[in-house]
Amino acid sequence: MLSGQIPILVLKEGSTRETGKDAQRNNIEAAKAIADTVKSALGPKGMDKMLVDSLGDITISNDGATIMKQMDVDHPTAKMIIEIAKGQDQEVGDGTTTAVVIAGELLKQAELLLDQNVHPTVIANGYKLASNKTSEILSSISEKKVNDEVLKNIAMTAMTGKNVGGVTEFLAKMAMKAVKSIVEERDGRKIVDVDNILIQKKFGGGITDSELIEGVVIDKEKVHPRMPNEVKNSKIALIDSGLEIKKTEIDAKVQITDPTKIQAFLDQEEETLKAMVEKVKKSGANVLMSQKGIDDLAQHFLAKEGIYAVRRVKKSDMEKIAKATGAKIVTNLDDLTSKDLGNAEKTEERKIGDDRLTFITGCKYPKAVSILIRGGTQHTIDEVERALHDALKVVGVAIEDQSFVTGGGAIEAELAYQLKKYAPTVGGREQLAIETFANALEIVPRTLAENAGMDPIDSLLKLRSEHQTGNKNAGIDAMEGVVADLFKKNVVEPVRVKSHAIESATEVATMILRIDDVISSKKSKSEGPPGGGMPPGGGMGGMEGMGGMPPM
Repeated sequence: MLSGQIPILVLKEGSTRETGKDAQRNNIEAAKAIADTVKSALGPKGMDKMLVDSLGDITISNDGATIMKQMDVDHPTAKMIIEIAKGQDQEVGDGTTTAVVIAGELLKQAELLLDQNVHPTVIANGYKLASNKTSEILSSISEKKVNDEVLKNIAMTAMTGKNVGGVTEFLAKMAMKAVKSIVEERDGRKIVDVDNILIQKKFGGGITDSELIEGVVIDKEKVHPRMPNEVKNSKIALIDSGLEIKKTEIDAKVQITDPTKIQAFLDQEEETLKAMVEKVKKSGANVLMSQKGIDDLAQHFLAKEGIYAVRRVKKSDMEKIAKATGAKIVTNLDDLTSKDLGNAEKTEERKIGDDRLTFITGCKYPKAVSILIRGGTQHTIDEVERALHDALKVVGVAIEDQSFVTGGGAIEAELAYQLKKYAPTVGGREQLAIETFANALEIVPRTLAENAGMDPIDSLLKLRSEHQTGNKNAGIDAMEGVVADLFKKNVVEPVRVKSHAIESATEVATMILRIDDVISSKKSKSEGPPGGGMPPGGGMGGMEGMGGMPPM
């Protein structure tokens, strides 16, 4: 840009900029690349990904959220797509791959409309209308009778395709029982906080050696060998301070001029620690959990009193013990009374594999429970943990919402059919966007068919035909390789898994479509190539593909 004959530089030297259709194309390509990466992992016949990090640690999984978290991408649009997977995982646990695949397909289909000179804002408006309509349709066609059998099937559907061998039903029942035991009622609504389920992993044994403990398992052993291995009728004290001599807030030095005073000094320390243990004993506690350290001498006195003590317990574990036993976490030992103690039938130390763990069991009102996962290899244990995370989340969501729909691409096919009927009622160019949205949703059954080795076009045509005749539960049966009524085959998912996936995919797709200018600031020499310019190419390696900065 010239003012007279003097060039005016708006951006820093080395900055890059991309505008108009080039910016849109580049962003859409990045989103499609991410979606294509995880597409083959969708469904029960999905393939696994091996992810190797910079330290050489290996992760093998087909869980969308895990794959997304491990992928080290630089492109800003790719990062936005990854955010969908993280949000879906935190909110509902399952459907992460679905959300990413739908987002990629929405942008891919939008590209066809952009080629026909449909304005990005019109596409975005049409997509929002379609997304709102899907929420209405989901609400009207969902099933409302959620019982134990449905919850078990929801958990099994979430774990199908994960590397958990033939023990899906075993884990599903465990997940269902765990979630049901932590349900709380607030203002007449059921609330499920799966963070109240503590998961511990221990190498060794088989997956079926995993167990649900109605109480809390903490990865800590008693601090002194002379303490009892088992304390029945446990009275549990939780303190978030330590049983040790406090250091002064400021640097201080004690100088002893008389050698005879050394013993008096040590005796005073001993008396102080003894008094601390006496306070614990006076409260009636026979089990002590400390968030900080316990001095060697204090350990000796606790052992003499027959008190089972554990030190340096994580804050999150302390909170779970408090929920399970009814104990109150005390900051100051002077404030500890019998009213602050929690109750459990038994506290014991057990050896699992090579480690010793503390089990607190038989809690009267366990609002926190634990699952101990066992497995033959570390990769197996990690995958079981990921599968259980998904199962616990979806069961919790189903209990909260009391609604579910058929899985296996059936609901996406039904939504696509209903949206195609709805589009002409809107009219205008938004109609094109709504029809495009409907086509994009069909990527889920199409991909499920592809991954199951079925003919995707034939499967999709058969599926459309079934839904047109009123069979809203027709979906892709990947196990049998046919189009079938999946409600009868117990393939069910909570409504929120689908609604959240579609909403978040729509939000990110419309956000990306509205970007027509990408400006990248100059990188420092330590961050990028010499001169601060961006590396060439438009792939996943950064905000690449911006090219040189156009003349201003």
